[in-house]
Amino acid sequence: MPKPNETYPLRGTRILVGRAHHQAGSLSSSLRGLGARVIEIPFIEIRKPRSFAAMDAALKSLKSYDWLILTSANGVEAMWERLRKLRITRRHLTHLQIAAIGPATKRAIMKHGLKVKMVPEEYVAESVVKGLKDKVKGKRVLLVRAKVARDVIPDSLRQAGAQVDVVEAYETVVPEKSKPRLRALMNDKTQRPHVVTFTSSSTVKNFAELLGSSGPAALNDIQFASIGPVTSATLRELGLPVSIEAREFTMGGLIRAIVLARYAEPEAKG
Repeated sequence: MPKPNETYPLRGTRILVGRAHHQAGSLSSSLRGLGARVIEIPFIEIRKPRSFAAMDAALKSLKSYDWLILTSANGVEAMWERLRKLRITRRHLTHLQIAAIGPATKRAIMKHGLKVKMVPEEYVAESVVKGLKDKVKGKRVLLVRAKVARDVIPDSLRQAGAQVDVVEAYETVVPEKSKPRLRALMNDKTQRPHVVTFTSSSTVKNFAELLGSSGPAALNDIQFASIGPVTSATLRELGLPVSIEAREFTMGGLIRAIVLARYAEPEAKG
């Protein structure tokens, strides 16, 4: 591999991006701008839940809630689609205190003209709880999230005295079409990536499922890059190494961590 330089520190580095197709663009373009060769194979597919009944009921009762918590940009957009279908306008949400798990979620909320009251210091569920636990006693809280998610937020806020309703905005599934592409790539010594990015625990679990039993032999010399400690913990649970972990749990933080790791290894094999 050519030695990295300040302008293109990822030149000669092949990076596999596993985000859903509609979300991969910004991460991929940023990595390409730094000289990386980006390979996109989604590890995750976003689908509508089987039923919107619970979400619709909650949205029709927004006036009864004090706090709204959103944990992803996907959740924001799914909720907004239901609001439009139900003919519920932005003014029906203006009384709510809104919490966003991170800056990308905050931007998605603000795009729709709403103010965000709280973004935690660290962009994980535990930090959301830390920021809200002293503010929600006796309050009604609506949590909009994916079908499968950790219960840290609802369980902890209930312990703090809040009444929490959890509704599913979307579900994540394994994209079966990615299986043959991923297996072929990882078993091609001349083309397989130097770095694989993971932006959530779901991407880790789905990667392992897509790769199947062909995995371990194909992972030599590959660096696994995690967006934060929760994702890293999932990697370790599945017996996968955490080579790179972002200090700031954002896409920008992940990119910076990859650059630092690769720049520190100018003699890595290409």
